[in-house]
Amino acid sequence: MMWETIKQSLHDQLSPSEFGLWIKPLTCVQDDKNVLQLGCPDTFFSTWVEERYLELITSAVKKLTDSPKEVRLTIAEKAATLNDKDGSRQLRLPGISTGKSRVRSLHPAYTFDQFMVGESNMLARSACDAIASNSLTFGNCLFMNSDTGLGKSHLTQGVVHHVMQNSPGTRMQYLTAQQFSAEMVKGIRNKTMEQFSNRFINGCDLLLVEDVHTLTGKTKTQEELNNVLDFLIKSGKRVILTSAVPPRKLKGLDEDFRSRMMSGLVTGINAPEYATRVSIIRHKAKVSELDLSEELVDYLASHLHGDVRRIESVLIGIRAKSCVRGIAPDLDLVREVLHGLVGHEQNLTGTTIRDFVGCQFNVSVDELCSRSRKKSVTFPRQVAMFLTRKYTRESLADIGNYYNRDHSTVLHSIKVITRDMSRKTAIREQMEILCAKLKQ
Repeated sequence: MMWETIKQSLHDQLSPSEFGLWIKPLTCVQDDKNVLQLGCPDTFFSTWVEERYLELITSAVKKLTDSPKEVRLTIAEKAATLNDKDGSRQLRLPGISTGKSRVRSLHPAYTFDQFMVGESNMLARSACDAIASNSLTFGNCLFMNSDTGLGKSHLTQGVVHHVMQNSPGTRMQYLTAQQFSAEMVKGIRNKTMEQFSNRFINGCDLLLVEDVHTLTGKTKTQEELNNVLDFLIKSGKRVILTSAVPPRKLKGLDEDFRSRMMSGLVTGINAPEYATRVSIIRHKAKVSELDLSEELVDYLASHLHGDVRRIESVLIGIRAKSCVRGIAPDLDLVREVLHGLVGHEQNLTGTTIRDFVGCQFNVSVDELCSRSRKKSVTFPRQVAMFLTRKYTRESLADIGNYYNRDHSTVLHSIKVITRDMSRKTAIREQMEILCAKLKQ
């Protein structure tokens, strides 16, 4: 039979693990003069084989026949086993255990529908959607990093919610790095490390690990997780990792482990820009049945910076005071809540000032951090650097990091704004207005 001959040819060209995982499970569904149709266990398997092995298979077919023959891939249940115990219809590769999902507690509102997409989080949201849908658009490994409260857990749990609803047979392991470490220590003490490793290596289609920055200094845990990641990524399984720190800035990490985590897409989530803050405020106000005018939404979006939890806290405060007093929210009430919960000067940071200046000059964060020398970009950038130096204790080098510049550029920008303020009335008045808004 032609397919058996082709398989033998491929066996000699591929490693044993590759052949056993991706070629051996293929079955011959149709073999005639014009078409060789091969059956795959599921859609993901078919996509993977098509992208990585179809050309190799087609080449082997051409060597065995003079007439052109098309190679097609289809889904054939015969090529897989069904996980009938839990009633799911998820197709399995032969030789791989069914296993059970392990999912930590989920927030019911942490779904894709409840996540507000903007410039600050668009790439991370798109990558999570692709992984949840079993698409290879962004690869099969994702590393997300951001400060606390910007949506890492929301997106991660959004993936879990999506998979549980649309592919309930998928074997998921969703846990924190601390949980992984604690369970590994328990496995060592109870001499059950084989079962522990098998749960992740042979019983997992999708691994989600949060807060990997907590593994700094934990050499044994890093080594074990590194082995798990190595197997899953090479096997085409899906992996999502989250951290409060970018991988390159993580200290106390084994370099091989760091490299493994960065082998796929690495993306950060920034603090929401003005437009996204408006969307978040509108959405959360609607969910809370809080009636806010456009003026109040604009005021809140202009004065609330940083993480989303701060926005939630302020809206809860507005709703509470509004209900207790029996009045609709107005500007005085909003100012009162902001002053009480956020503070008068809002603990200004480099990020806050950068977002504020970008909003005032209608320039995106990406533009401020770009190499552009357009006056419409350079002037706001210089203003932002000046204000950051004025209102924070950041060093020149730290300020430069916000804009991908060195300390000398920051020093030059401060000198330029200082000089122009002394010489040009319009610039001085503009800076006074910006300073006044920052202090509100």
